[in-house]
Amino acid sequence: MQKLLFTDRETVKGRAIFLGESLDLKALERADCLAKTPLVVTAGENGCAVLFRYGAIVLFGLGPVEEVSFLSYLKPLVIQPFSSPETEEASLNLDPAAAGRVENGIIWIQEFSIACLQIVADVLAKSVVLAHYEAGTANVFDQIEPFADELQRTTKNERWGKELLRQLGTTLSIQHKIVGRVEIIDKPDLLWDMPDLERLYARLENEYEIRERHMALERKLDLISRTAETVLDLLQHNSGLRVEWYVVILIVVEILLSLYDLFFQG
Repeated sequence: MQKLLFTDRETVKGRAIFLGESLDLKALERADCLAKTPLVVTAGENGCAVLFRYGAIVLFGLGPVEEVSFLSYLKPLVIQPFSSPETEEASLNLDPAAAGRVENGIIWIQEFSIACLQIVADVLAKSVVLAHYEAGTANVFDQIEPFADELQRTTKNERWGKELLRQLGTTLSIQHKIVGRVEIIDKPDLLWDMPDLERLYARLENEYEIRERHMALERKLDLISRTAETVLDLLQHNSGLRVEWYVVILIVVEILLSLYDLFFQG
């Protein structure tokens, strides 16, 4: 039987934060914890935190002062922290009759069990990760758009090369993170052991549009990659043509020198 938390409450505040590129959870896993995969630890006086290796955490039942204190405690464990972490809040309401209902940031659940909180945390964490990379992709889109516009006029601007390679690297990095580390569209392993939570997960995934946002992000990343690769191919083609002309010029010069030697030095 799952351990119940917040037995004296009807409503619990949840707050997801994408702290950095990853979290080193080894020290916390060795300490006393409430559950693993994902890791759940106590936080504050009566709250808890669900932590993910890819850098997101979800806090439940913490006041502002307790949150600041817990984040300070986690700070040494955050690898490559973000200067402006993405956040998202939700309110969890206890109501067995309406369990699974989601509306305007309010989530109705059957009980404040650890497994239930893990499922909610999984979706909230994925949502803030998507929001972070959606903003990053929009920024890359804004930077690469002038290259696409300029491409209509000329393909000879060589300053594009390094910038496009950098944007292409950023795009590939985002794709690696959302697919490899976060596994955005994969269901949490917890559902294999607790299929009764499948309905809650499906409702949350649908409400936060996890799959739709992931697909939209993938399409944007693919467009950025194809744009960058196209321009780089054109630049490489121009460079190749230039090298060919250099070779032709050298051959012509060599022929002229040979003719000079033949007719004027002979």
